[in-house]
Amino acid sequence: MFDEVNVSFTKGNCYGVIGANGAGKSTFLKILSGEIEPNKGSIEISPGLRLAVLKQNHFEFDNQTVLNTVLMGYKKMWDTMQERDTIYAKADFTEADGIRAGELEGEFGEMGGYTAESDAASLLSDLGVKEAFHNTLVKDLSGAMKVRVLLAQAIFGNPDILLLDEPTNDLDVETIGWLENFLAGYENIVIVVSHDRHFLDAVCTHVADVDRQKIKAFTGNYTFWYESSQLMARQMGDKNKKTEEKRQALLDFIARFSANASKSKQATSRKKALEKLTIEEIEPSNRRYPGIIFKQQREVGNQILNVEKLRKTADDGTLLFSDISFSLNKGDKVALVSKNPLALTSFYEIVTGKMPADRGRFEWGTTVTNAYLPNDNQQFFTDKNLNLMDWLRQFVPPHVTDVDEPFLRGFLGKMLFSGDEVMKKVGVLSGGEKVRCMISRMMLQDPNVVLLDEPTNHLDLESIQAFNESMSNFKGVVMITSHDHTFLETVANRVIELTPSGAIDRLCTFDEYLNDERVKQLREEMYAPGKLVNA
Repeated sequence: MFDEVNVSFTKGNCYGVIGANGAGKSTFLKILSGEIEPNKGSIEISPGLRLAVLKQNHFEFDNQTVLNTVLMGYKKMWDTMQERDTIYAKADFTEADGIRAGELEGEFGEMGGYTAESDAASLLSDLGVKEAFHNTLVKDLSGAMKVRVLLAQAIFGNPDILLLDEPTNDLDVETIGWLENFLAGYENIVIVVSHDRHFLDAVCTHVADVDRQKIKAFTGNYTFWYESSQLMARQMGDKNKKTEEKRQALLDFIARFSANASKSKQATSRKKALEKLTIEEIEPSNRRYPGIIFKQQREVGNQILNVEKLRKTADDGTLLFSDISFSLNKGDKVALVSKNPLALTSFYEIVTGKMPADRGRFEWGTTVTNAYLPNDNQQFFTDKNLNLMDWLRQFVPPHVTDVDEPFLRGFLGKMLFSGDEVMKKVGVLSGGEKVRCMISRMMLQDPNVVLLDEPTNHLDLESIQAFNESMSNFKGVVMITSHDHTFLETVANRVIELTPSGAIDRLCTFDEYLNDERVKQLREEMYAPGKLVNA
């Protein structure tokens, strides 16, 4: 997976580990943490430094209280506390026990033990775990709440080296924002694997690129790495441009990003990283990006989608949304959001005719051709013996003629299935490969309306970037639900939130929506228990 990797990590920096799915990002973190051994070579950590890891086993601490689980993150302090308490509990307390207890008290105090419980409680509260849950057993928490507890465990006590594998999974926007601010001011070493570009941009001073069995560290956040590598690739391909012109273009690029860094959430000490960057550090990327291009067979008419007083209740009786009314307009690119992910999936299933609403109606315009990417795509891959060519052939719409092998290979090739790969059986596809197949299917439809329910799930950063740019450039109407902050911010010009008490509908960017004080107030009111419209 890796060969002859030599990379150093220094204090005060946050390194975002990026790479294609299967490149070995998580394996690399496991090697750093000591969970698995490298075949050769060594990991050197300066003596006395404490390393902490975000645990991926959500059941490991099921029989511990929430507060104790966090305290256990600082193992040396926890062990000291346990030994001290065991001594004090002895019925035959000796002089030697007293001396040892005194030593332990000194060590405990030096590690911040006397404020540990209050520090842990404060950290949990910041991460959205309310005080009422602090003495609850971890096994009694929801999956999303367990993630918060394990995150608190990892960062408790300010470890010298912090390893985080997909830390934003199952976190809401507010909690991710808190974590971004926390890590941006973190003065020790942070090494993080994430597919969340907004998060990587907010916290990272460097990018560690896992590619072709090598790992190279580059100065800058993800966007800087992506744009600089793309620029360098274009520069290398431009035979007509003089060397000095190319050099100046790169210098201007670095200067622009250095200026923008001052506006980020990063601490002042981190803003200087780009200023020290030399052109020689910029390298073209070896990455392959899928060619995601949506073309409209025809432009959408004036009537697109009218929704009137839709209501839906989950199987367990939970009210997902009620009194939802809105109309889509030409040029709309809607970020569809809700505190309950099931509400969003249910809405998409209703308007695509796959699920009935409890009440209300909807109507599509006669000129609309929609393409839907569901969150769960398993129903499209039931025949596991089909190869990719035959699988895609099933979805060719009536208006497309002359569907020969080169035609289908072209669509699959755009999604990085080339050569003999088009004969792969769908039964062996990974989650990311299935999503790329679904995107091929959607492109075939030549839609003028695109519905996306968590489109970035299972995709690597290259595919996410390509999909994001495709939707930004698409001339039709888009409705998108995603945990990818950057996707929503760069694509959406309208936000519609589904609540149990109606819809919040604003013509604005996603960030403007999140920062709108009136919207914040409305959200509190419309999710409040017992406050329902037309219940």
